[in-house]
Amino acid sequence: MYNSLHHRNFKTINEMKHTIAILVQNESGALTRVSSMFSTRGFNIDSLSVAPTKDSMTSRLTLVTDVSDEQMDQIVKQLYKLIDVIDVLDITPLDHIESELIMVKLKIPEDSLNSIKTIFYDFSAEIINEKDGLTIIQMLAEPKRINEFLKSIESLSDLIAIARSGPLSIVKGDINLSL
Repeated sequence: MYNSLHHRNFKTINEMKHTIAILVQNESGALTRVSSMFSTRGFNIDSLSVAPTKDSMTSRLTLVTDVSDEQMDQIVKQLYKLIDVIDVLDITPLDHIESELIMVKLKIPEDSLNSIKTIFYDFSAEIINEKDGLTIIQMLAEPKRINEFLKSIESLSDLIAIARSGPLSIVKGDINLSL
């Protein structure tokens, strides 16, 4: 019997995470059309962040997907066919900076307090709220560093809630999306 769930978790050797910046018209339905293009073609969106640019008529989507280079080429071509899409840039092969925001609510046992505060310091995580025996911290870092941080605190505390922005990326130097 064919197990589609197992098949979906199987990746080809050539698949890798691609971070794409997409400039779209800031209109109702633009995000739906972009996400529908991915789902109709069977591509998963790992993370998605959208915000207006300095021009209130346009928004910038930062999207992460796990596809081969050939599939990425096809995605870019398909995105340009969408009426709301102004420009597309695969940031992955370019020299860029990538950061993600995470907020974590946790319960810290008294005997772990000093150890976990040292970890907060080492990872530049900041306590932003303490209420009802729960602590909320925030951290801004590369996704890999955030994953390392989560691993280091999980055995010392009870993770109650995690909110991650997904990575935001910007290319260094004189390469930009058109505005």
